[in-house]
Amino acid sequence: MSPILVLSVIVLYFCFLMIISHLTSKGATSATFFTGNKQSPWYLVAFGMIGASLSGVTFISVPGYVGATQFSYFQVVLGYLLGYYVIATVLMPLYYRMNLVSIYGYLKDRFGLYSYKTGSFFFLLSQTIGAAFRLFLVAGVLQLAFFDAYEIPFAVTVAITILLIWLYTFKGGIKTIVWTDTLQTFFMLSAVCISIYIIAQDLDLSFGGIVQAIEEHNYSKMFFWDWKEGSFFIKQFFSGAFIAIVMTGLDQNMMQKNLTCKTLGDAQKNMFWFSTSLIFVNLLFLGLGALLFIYAGENGISIPTRTDDLYPLLALNHFRLFAGVVFLLGITSAAYSSADSSLTALTTAFCIDFLDHDNKSEQQRKSQRKIVHITFSVVLFLVIVIFRAINDESVISSVFKAAGYTYGPLLGLFAFGLFTKLQLREKWVPLVCLVSPIISYALNYYSEELFNGYKFGFEILMVNGAITFFGLLMLTKSGKAE
Repeated sequence: MSPILVLSVIVLYFCFLMIISHLTSKGATSATFFTGNKQSPWYLVAFGMIGASLSGVTFISVPGYVGATQFSYFQVVLGYLLGYYVIATVLMPLYYRMNLVSIYGYLKDRFGLYSYKTGSFFFLLSQTIGAAFRLFLVAGVLQLAFFDAYEIPFAVTVAITILLIWLYTFKGGIKTIVWTDTLQTFFMLSAVCISIYIIAQDLDLSFGGIVQAIEEHNYSKMFFWDWKEGSFFIKQFFSGAFIAIVMTGLDQNMMQKNLTCKTLGDAQKNMFWFSTSLIFVNLLFLGLGALLFIYAGENGISIPTRTDDLYPLLALNHFRLFAGVVFLLGITSAAYSSADSSLTALTTAFCIDFLDHDNKSEQQRKSQRKIVHITFSVVLFLVIVIFRAINDESVISSVFKAAGYTYGPLLGLFAFGLFTKLQLREKWVPLVCLVSPIISYALNYYSEELFNGYKFGFEILMVNGAITFFGLLMLTKSGKAE
């Protein structure tokens, strides 16, 4: 694909985003940036959240992941339904009742300042890692499709990628993102559907032929029952439930969008429709993954060592031109739909939770917000460049492994607050939350020796949360109750 064509597609795409940004940021205030003035239509949030929750990780890594794990990822997706139900019925009513902007304000009300700051810190850490991983994907594709042709360094690609996000979010914040997410989700899903259609045409398959080809191939195995393996159904299902709870319900990035809905009822409708749609969308991605491997096999194309590279390789070098253009729109949309809101959520959490943002004048808030927004843009740039130097495995695996360690303390803190009435010796909370991921990592590393061949999968998140929970029990104030 011509680098000039790639550049033209990206420029046109960002023109759309800048137009949306201009229209949604008129008269924007700090309340607009952080809460969207609580005027977002629930159906718009629900559709946009599909793209935000999937991101570039799903767009590239889930199809590539099929080669190593077949359809086992769908077991995790089924668990999401349970997690989203808990979010809609337990966490959302809590957040709306307390009228929170930063959801970690709950920890301040329940325990105190140390727990509040600790919870927000772990979110900042988790979100920085996650956003960096996702942006790494899109920067890598842009590097391959355009910047390599002009020998432009990867660091410059990353800088341009982050600058574009900053330009269309710095004023309107979450209000802009609710609308841009809708556009980005449309492009992402269109890219997947068109890719499947083109593969089917090239392989001369009808719709029924597509289903049959996937069913007959060994990539389509969905359920696994060996309890020692990381792909065991029970482990995957409950891991999916807890991943949904922590990476959506305890995540400022995802919940900030839900909290822009007018009422709790609207936010719950959004969550139920979004979670149902996500089942079918993930099946679509897994089906695409199987077809990509089938297509490569039929055409004698070597599978890349890093299977994340398979979809970009085929779309940009082997599919027809139109498919390559659609893929570029899809991957750009997928990555930006989560990364742009991550930058806004990081800015929100730091301003509200660490800088006493509510007690400043509107002019001070605006100035402070801009400085924090720019600072986190620079932090993301540095993390992406570092990750480029050390990454050697599937990005989706890396994201969930990171989440297992950095979201675990959040899970433990919120569970302790919701399911007990105990109070804590608060100054020791940061230590417990720091030690828990270290113990979890050690258990994961030595699991086969310690547990008769058992391998941890994504359920390390639950282990981490449980260790945090029991660590907090040790900090309970004797005879004290809420």
